[in-house]
Amino acid sequence: MTVRTAEEWERYLGEQVRVLRLRKNMTQQEVAERAQISLSTLANLESGKGSTLKTFASVLGVLQKEGWLEGLAPQVSVSPLQMAELGKARQRASQSRTGRSARTEKREG
Repeated sequence: MTVRTAEEWERYLGEQVRVLRLRKNMTQQEVAERAQISLSTLANLESGKGSTLKTFASVLGVLQKEGWLEGLAPQVSVSPLQMAELGKARQRASQSRTGRSARTEKREG
């Protein structure tokens, strides 16, 4: 599996959006209008010059590829054994031991 930088991911995803748009025989103007974004915003996405997740999701919706987003954040599953051990779903991460001891020392000191 190839490890990519954030910039490489931007370029790669932009290229994929462009290829998909062209396969659907749509102009940048058509996609931008349907996604309710500016033409330059779409051009930036396709060229890998940066975009927001909202823009990316809107464009994928227009191109009927919302399923791509499912791969970015698969549902996290917890085994029944883990559920029994936890009791309930975590609401936050626990503090590091270093952080706890430093606070305890401040209170005692």
